[in-house]
Amino acid sequence: MRRSLLAFGALALVLPGSAWAHAALEQTKPGFAQRVDSSPRVVMLRFDQSVEALPNAITVYTSKGHVVSGLAGSSADRRTVRVPVRKLARGGYTVRWRVTSADSHTASGVFTFGVRHRAPPATQAFGASGPTTTEHLVRWLYFLALALVGGGLGFRMLIVPGPLPPEAERRFYRLAGLGAVGAIEVGILAFLLRAEDALQLPFGNFLYGDLSPLATMRFGVAFVAMTLGFALVSALLFVAWLTDRRALLWPALVLALGFASGLSLSGHSAVDSGSSWLSQLADWLHLSAAALWVGGLVQLAFVIWPLAPELRRSAFLRFSKLATVLIAVLLTAGIYLSVLRLPRVADLWTAAYGQVLLVKLGLVSLALLWGAAHHFVVRPALERGAPLFAGLPRSLIGESAVGMAILLAAAILVESKPPAPPTAPTVALHAPAP
Repeated sequence: MRRSLLAFGALALVLPGSAWAHAALEQTKPGFAQRVDSSPRVVMLRFDQSVEALPNAITVYTSKGHVVSGLAGSSADRRTVRVPVRKLARGGYTVRWRVTSADSHTASGVFTFGVRHRAPPATQAFGASGPTTTEHLVRWLYFLALALVGGGLGFRMLIVPGPLPPEAERRFYRLAGLGAVGAIEVGILAFLLRAEDALQLPFGNFLYGDLSPLATMRFGVAFVAMTLGFALVSALLFVAWLTDRRALLWPALVLALGFASGLSLSGHSAVDSGSSWLSQLADWLHLSAAALWVGGLVQLAFVIWPLAPELRRSAFLRFSKLATVLIAVLLTAGIYLSVLRLPRVADLWTAAYGQVLLVKLGLVSLALLWGAAHHFVVRPALERGAPLFAGLPRSLIGESAVGMAILLAAAILVESKPPAPPTAPTVALHAPAP
């Protein structure tokens, strides 16, 4: 069966990809996210083949949604579509376009530019509604996938590096493989949902949407890098299972934790006011510690406890020591990021970001109490040679559930905009009285 799977994978790699015949956008003026020093007279789109453009093929919006463009027209070769625009004031602008290709498919897209002003990100183009409940759920599933693969690999190599019973070994690979594949598939879904919101297209018409503006953003670059990175992690996991070489799990672990930094390099910790390399590092440490902790709990509760009874005591004791370090990192990085993102204490209960943070802090407090009971009550008893507590498996599952709830709160926080820092009051200067 393993040889068949290897042959199937090799065959899939050599099969040629399908070619799409619809029109592709080659050039725009102004360019994607370009800042121009003066108001352009026209907005131009050039395609790689002839297109059919209606008079409303291109619409230019201000940040408040006012239309500042006229009727669109095509060039002689019908590859270029232009629309005149009125004199534009300083600010950011959104361009939405829609044309029909020679193959009768409708292609659509969006991009932004700025006039003497930074262009807004494509994900914040006019008409985009921002993160939805569905996106929060998908981001949570993504965090769970990171925990399964990163935390699973960390537990396997740091806590139980030796051989496991066959059934326990198989379950480990299933859980870690599920996490690696989930990081790829759920990541693609998260990118598509964000692109769907930016393009304002029904999902059925999404195939012919132009994703170039999103692919060039930090968000898009991080998505591509993380997708390729976790594809490599999946390959290492597969080869390690196929050849029984556990040494390959070390590079898989390093890559899984390393590529998780893409979220920190493209999120609020990288782009918001006050962000720096230190905030990006703290965000990555926060996410990595959470993934290692939650993923380790899952391995302990669902792999070691039911399938490797002879390793229960040693695995619990070793993981308890690692969890203490992980919780310390989690708390230190989390406190730093909270202080950085919430400039006022009142933001905790007045801003939506602070309210979600309060929920997360409550869950973290519950997890700390749970972990403290394991660390200060269960662990000393096991070190003295006491028998394993009958309710310990259920307790581990409960702590895992709390950890997953914390990841849900983190997913909502990642998609939420922190409150703006307070602005300094303007001091009016008055001339002295005569």
